[in-house]
Amino acid sequence: MKPIITTALALVMTAAAVPAVAQYGMSSAPPASSSALQNQPAAVPAQQQTGVKPSPKALKALMDLQDAVTKNDVASIPAKVAAAQAVAQTKEDRYLVASLQLKAAVAAHNDAATSAAVDAIAASGYNDAATNANLYESLGQTFLNNKQYPEAATAFQKAAAANPSDWHPSALVGEALFAAGQKAEAVSAFQRAIQTSAAGASKPDEKLYKRAVGIAYDAKSPVAPDLALAWVAAYPTPASWSDAIAIYRNYNLSDVETNIDLLRLKQAMGTMSGGEYAQLAEKAADQLVFGEARAAVDAGIAANKIDPSSPDYRVLVAAAKARAKPTPADLAAAMKAAANGKALMRIGDNYAAIADYSNAVQAYKLAMARPDGDAAVANLHIGIALAEAGDKAGATAAFKSVTGARAEIAKYWLTYLAQKA
Repeated sequence: MKPIITTALALVMTAAAVPAVAQYGMSSAPPASSSALQNQPAAVPAQQQTGVKPSPKALKALMDLQDAVTKNDVASIPAKVAAAQAVAQTKEDRYLVASLQLKAAVAAHNDAATSAAVDAIAASGYNDAATNANLYESLGQTFLNNKQYPEAATAFQKAAAANPSDWHPSALVGEALFAAGQKAEAVSAFQRAIQTSAAGASKPDEKLYKRAVGIAYDAKSPVAPDLALAWVAAYPTPASWSDAIAIYRNYNLSDVETNIDLLRLKQAMGTMSGGEYAQLAEKAADQLVFGEARAAVDAGIAANKIDPSSPDYRVLVAAAKARAKPTPADLAAAMKAAANGKALMRIGDNYAAIADYSNAVQAYKLAMARPDGDAAVANLHIGIALAEAGDKAGATAAFKSVTGARAEIAKYWLTYLAQKA
């Protein structure tokens, strides 16, 4: 191990002197955090402890050990340690023996002995749990700085076990595991950090959510959409929503219905780009929802996101305007003649496109009752129609009725609805 010593370890080692020779004092402060967790508030408050007094029976052995460590008398240190351990009577004795072991181990660049000494300090019973956790964090940070990632992860795990109410060690476990290439395990560690933080007095920091989502998405973890949803639930901004929806869409690219419903969500939020208006228009037209295709193009033009004269959109705009919008009379006649649930769903979508939400809901309910009807999709679209109509309670009930694979996108709509004024 390179001699990179972080705060808590340095303080233990430099102060590891027997009081008969020098006054022992130790200040415990939080270690430097990893780059992903910079500027986080310290979870362990600084302490100042003085007067660690050895027992009379252990005093001479401790002084002998301190002398050997100070002189770097490597040959005699193991015997001096054993002699001091044999006469240690109190937690203070055990703490001072272990602290001197730590100083000797770091001087010798002995990784195993350094870890063992920190274990011995924690086992001495002298420190409180938070101080022991801080010590393990310092040890882990030293390993992390030296790119010894498995050892860093182990030290951070011990810090988390010592102080279960602090989320920082679990996040650092995640950083170490990610650096070691263990992406799935890193995601689990970040999930624990978020859960631990959420159980405390304040909500998890947004940087923690972002890091968790980023690693989960990089690892292609199935929990990435859920983490993204938790992020926007805690920090609902246009940027977080855009990223979360993009992640969910990338996990469901083959599902046309889901892609359209996510684009509808972005439109409801007012965060559509020109390309997304175009996508919605194209996908709606493919589903024979020509009213929505025309409405999407018109909305994109009104929002100055689609330029009708642009080569990128000229053909799309012309195609949308070439098709006549279905009138209420057309849709009423089609609903009476509809042969199956799929046709009724498309009729409902066209009613929703002209803001006739009452008839849209009626069409969806009729679709649900047909042999080929899909209750999950129908309830989802009922929820969307009622949300657009301003019926928050009705929309919430409909979204909560969605089951199966569609339940996940219903959660996104529910989260949006809960945040809507």
